[in-house]
Amino acid sequence: MNPYLPVLIVLVLGVGLGCILSALAHFIGPRPLNKVNTDPFECGVPATGERDKMSVKFYLTGILFILFDIETVFLYLWASAFKQLGWFGISEIIVFLVILFAGYIYVVKRGALEWD
Repeated sequence: MNPYLPVLIVLVLGVGLGCILSALAHFIGPRPLNKVNTDPFECGVPATGERDKMSVKFYLTGILFILFDIETVFLYLWASAFKQLGWFGISEIIVFLVILFAGYIYVVKRGALEWD
């Protein structure tokens, strides 16, 4: 059996599911807004037609979460192969942690973790 067959199956299923869900969203999804849809219901706020702007802090926090999440995965993989890596692995992880710590200090000094 070809070792790439499961990857091909998952790829075909993923692309197929994405196409099916996109088609369903197009046919079943919401239609353009009209006067009835934009009127506030009872005590609602009138719609302006544009979405409110989100702060960049949300995106920055999300990116930082992804970066530190990837760091956790890397540390787990390093710990699982610790015996095979030897001193080279220890030196590599020290370099990685120094770079990570420098990035963390940069983020703290820039105030990215402070929530206003």
